[in-house]
Amino acid sequence: MNSSGGEISNARGLLAEKIAGEITLSSNPGETLRKWRRNFSITQTDLSSHLGISPSVISDYESGRRKSPGILIISKIIDALLKIDEDRGCSMLRAYESMFCDLLGLESICSVCEFREPLILSDMAKKIQANLICGSPDVSLNGYTIIDSLKAIVELMPDQFQKIYGRSTARALIFTGISTGRSPMVAVRVTNLKPGAVILQGLVPDKVDPIAIRIAQVENLPLLTTSLSPEEISSILNNNR
Repeated sequence: MNSSGGEISNARGLLAEKIAGEITLSSNPGETLRKWRRNFSITQTDLSSHLGISPSVISDYESGRRKSPGILIISKIIDALLKIDEDRGCSMLRAYESMFCDLLGLESICSVCEFREPLILSDMAKKIQANLICGSPDVSLNGYTIIDSLKAIVELMPDQFQKIYGRSTARALIFTGISTGRSPMVAVRVTNLKPGAVILQGLVPDKVDPIAIRIAQVENLPLLTTSLSPEEISSILNNNR
């Protein structure tokens, strides 16, 4: 994929913002910092050398032996990770650039969101007042995607459907703008990738099409409904982002 300097710069900013958000909002910043350093395939020695500090300082931050770093130090660490990646040919940055570009153009159709930490479906259901129609509520989810069902049917190309899964298929697909739930379940049925759960927004349980329920049972997918608005759902679940 050919990229201009401007596209790389935009991707760099988005990635830096993503890493900073995950670290500062994490209940275990040190572990999250370690995860991202390993994602970049950068050793503690390489990172500390670039920052001009002892490797033991990085080790202490990641293990929690040292007080969680402030935003200024986190910014310096993120800049170092990205600079080292740039010196190595931008392999990590280009991988995320591809992901960001894949999601561009889908914003009017769906909203792809990741959780800071996995959330059990039963807990998510309680938060958004969802009713379980069928399936197990014990699955672990890494995020959710809110999809405008009508726009997806009209505008989403077949090869784009997989992009609504973000970084993981272990997520809830929340379909809006539906009348019976049959169409989104048919769409899920004919694709290779399967979500962790499907939530039909704006429907009450007795209005769900029996065929939609049957598809969920055949695919062994938890199927739920909620009457909360997409904005209310996002507001509630964003506390887990």
